[in-house]
Amino acid sequence: MSEAARFIPNLSADEIAATQLAGLKWTVAHTFENSPFYRARLEEAGVSPADITSLDDLAKLPFTTAYDLQAGYPLPLLSVPEQRVVRIHGSSGTTGKRKILCYTQKDIDDWANMFARCYELAGLTVMDRVQVCVGYGLWTAGAGFQIGCERFGAMTLPVGPGMLDIQLQMLTDLGTTCLCSTASMALLLGEEVEKQNLRDKLKLKRSIFGAEAHSPRMRQRFEEALGLEHSFDISGMTEIYGPGAGIECEAHQGIHYWADMYILEVLDPETLKPVAPGELGEMVITSLRKEAAPLIRYRTRDMTRLIPGACPCGCGMPRHERIQGRSDDMIIFRGVNIYPGQVAAVLGKFAELNSEYQIELSRVDGLDHMLVRVEQRPGAAPADAGVCDCAADNLARAVADEIRSQILVRSKVEVLQPGTLPRSFAKTKRVVDARDKD
Repeated sequence: MSEAARFIPNLSADEIAATQLAGLKWTVAHTFENSPFYRARLEEAGVSPADITSLDDLAKLPFTTAYDLQAGYPLPLLSVPEQRVVRIHGSSGTTGKRKILCYTQKDIDDWANMFARCYELAGLTVMDRVQVCVGYGLWTAGAGFQIGCERFGAMTLPVGPGMLDIQLQMLTDLGTTCLCSTASMALLLGEEVEKQNLRDKLKLKRSIFGAEAHSPRMRQRFEEALGLEHSFDISGMTEIYGPGAGIECEAHQGIHYWADMYILEVLDPETLKPVAPGELGEMVITSLRKEAAPLIRYRTRDMTRLIPGACPCGCGMPRHERIQGRSDDMIIFRGVNIYPGQVAAVLGKFAELNSEYQIELSRVDGLDHMLVRVEQRPGAAPADAGVCDCAADNLARAVADEIRSQILVRSKVEVLQPGTLPRSFAKTKRVVDARDKD
């Protein structure tokens, strides 16, 4: 890391471990004394604050889930007097009710500092102009990108999602240098920039994106369309403040996460036991400083891997792989467990294909069927041109064969023209499951 680093602490592994133990002790004591929910849960598990003497004692603690947030609605996990709560944020819940999380002023300040680290690790300076194209309001995204940018000291352009004309106007007239959005929004803007021949009018250098799983092909597509030098995948969720819990560096070898702010476990989602470093598992989070709504072993359902070893960038914060999907996003198709990212990985092997795809599941006469609709790469021969029908059919069969070879399921594949599938300002819906309706 640079000598000029201002927000990212330079901690050794031993210092991180000591910080985590102190934070774990504080969190257990804080919740035991101030949260009826956590006190009951800890007593049920037979754990008191005095039992936490090492990081190994984390395994004694009970898990918290999204259902606990639902049961405690509207102010779940509250661990401070309500008069200390200065803000709430929410996200979609498991059965219609939103997951509402509370923040003290210290929580907001900690979040701003965490997010400022993200801008620092992404190589921004105070001379950058940061266009925030994510949702404001209950969702944490817009607020997080903005307070982090303001704490960091760069210029914030708080546009929000949608409004393509205004987005393009800001990009060109204000000379935006960093775009903050979902991957889907970055792709949508990139395609519009190409349509309107605006590439030479842009000063974009970097993009920070998150909130949804993406394929390498999708990332390459919007990087090329927007003329980016780098793009950075950012992590976070409402439960752990919001976005800004970690970010890629310029080495692009995983996401550095702020291990002095929370403990990250990667567990087998079935056994809830730790997986080996490098193995895929569910991310489980325990906060170390959160006052209003602390987390104790919160099951995020996000699937990732821990990355062992040091990063070439020099940042000492540990890393995890980008989010591969959610454990509850798994498709069970004819007895085979499938994640959408597995299909995306197969599609990425075909240079003729674009990043955009959709999986449609149906049931006919009791038998499940899978249709994978995927777009051709821009510049390739149109899939519906009569002279290309044979080539498109051959490509579709080749993709279906590769899906069967790699994922062990039969599917039908349709190759479409670029721009055929729906685009989104937020998260793109990859799976349409109509089996319950059939």
